[in-house]
Amino acid sequence: MNLITTIFFISTALSLLLIMISFWLPQVNPDAEKLSPYECGFDPLGSARLPFSLRFFLIAILFLLFDLEIALLLPLPWGNQLLSPSSTLFWASLILILLTLGLVYEWIQGGLEWAE
Repeated sequence: MNLITTIFFISTALSLLLIMISFWLPQVNPDAEKLSPYECGFDPLGSARLPFSLRFFLIAILFLLFDLEIALLLPLPWGNQLLSPSSTLFWASLILILLTLGLVYEWIQGGLEWAE
């Protein structure tokens, strides 16, 4: 067999083995708390006119912002192989500085505090 078919068979066998283990290994103990729907911090079966916590959205947006930072910085190892790695370092540093300044601003404004 050549290398490609060997890699294909090994990856297929490993995938099937992991799928079978994932069906046998977990111990599922469902209870009322695990089976209840949870969305945005309030009961979905209650009234739709309840006051809503804006702090939930602030934390969610901050999480998305810093998750985007990681997605933008993931190609850095390949960017170092370009003709001018200094420009890659400049743009990565600019992204990090902007996001750090945003984090400091949110911290100073008190947007990261849960309790007042």
